[in-house]
Amino acid sequence: MRYVVLGASAAGVNGVRQLRKHCPEAEIVLVSKDDAVYSRCILHHYLGGIRTKEELCFAESDFETKYRVDWRKGVVCSALREAEKKVVLSDGTELSYDRLLIATGSHTFLPPVEGLREAKGVFGFHNLDEVEQIRNEAAKAEHIVVMGGGLVGIDAAVGFLHSGRRVTLVEMEDHILAKQLDRRSAKTYEEAMEKEGIQFYLGRGVKEVRMGDGGEVISLLLTDGTEIPCDMVVVTAGVRPNVEFLKDTGVEMDRFGLVIDHHGQTSVPDIYGAGDVTGRSPIWPAAVKQGMTAADNMAGVQTSMEDFFASKSTMNFLGIPTMSLGVTEIPDETYTVVMEDNGEQYRKIIHKNGKIYGAILQGDLSYGGVLTQLIAKRIDVSRVKKPLFEIDYSDFFHTKENFEFYYEET
Repeated sequence: MRYVVLGASAAGVNGVRQLRKHCPEAEIVLVSKDDAVYSRCILHHYLGGIRTKEELCFAESDFETKYRVDWRKGVVCSALREAEKKVVLSDGTELSYDRLLIATGSHTFLPPVEGLREAKGVFGFHNLDEVEQIRNEAAKAEHIVVMGGGLVGIDAAVGFLHSGRRVTLVEMEDHILAKQLDRRSAKTYEEAMEKEGIQFYLGRGVKEVRMGDGGEVISLLLTDGTEIPCDMVVVTAGVRPNVEFLKDTGVEMDRFGLVIDHHGQTSVPDIYGAGDVTGRSPIWPAAVKQGMTAADNMAGVQTSMEDFFASKSTMNFLGIPTMSLGVTEIPDETYTVVMEDNGEQYRKIIHKNGKIYGAILQGDLSYGGVLTQLIAKRIDVSRVKKPLFEIDYSDFFHTKENFEFYYEET
């Protein structure tokens, strides 16, 4: 049996590990553009000098030998011939497979802003090579602008702070981290970051990138007419899945990316997918879980991702820990919000008909474990006659002989 895995990030590497666990004698071929394993989640640590390039690695130092992987480095898949069960690599090599895992990830997307794609001094913040370029150029930049206030944008902005650079951030939403936080919890970060030197332009986007005679960026025109000086733009406003090689195949895709089911299976037998290539893996743990689940099923061990609660984000910018779970704003008036806010600690729960659908914790995350279980298992909390923030494991969970908690509907 030959397994071919495309991509060496969270989904691909964990897929390889799982395949080897189930199939000690199988042949595993790993194909990747990168020649090293690294975590994209902590690229800002490399930018800020907190970690070295080697410390970005999340795999074992002997990964290739330990898992007996034939790793083809520095190449990408340029075409798939699903009828022949072959992939064509960018160096012209053809690889046959019995089962294929597509974990090719994603790439920086440059929005259709006038001048953005033509100007010199515009960078993405998604891959190690992009961050290497930023490190090299940032030393001579006086006006650095981060475009996008999501998790990656805030990572980049804080990374610049750690490297001693001041930065401006432009975000179209009225607060940063709009997918993870509400206005109240986002404001805590905004105020803390402003004190450290980050300047925010919220509720507006970039309309035009203005260039000098040599094509270099010199300023940005915002959608409200404001013009700000700029000689380096770091774009974190979005990514697109790496699916170009699937264009003329029978593998189903939609507007997000590669379509997979709960087993990681695509529309074509023996082809599986996982991670950012699906456009449905908002956080690192989700990509890891998808890679492992796909590998299980590739090896004939049927598992599913249905029980995995992926809408969870934990962050700790400037020493302020925060966790968001599920929905963070009420979908409509039928939902109820319970909040506690003493200035130092902020807690919020969104619930309806006895079920919790979302929560935010900031300052103290000790209740996060209980909340995660209540949301993920859709536990009916109306049976407990106590305040929501006082519910604990003993109200719902039993204990096994090894002291492991488990939930059983009664």
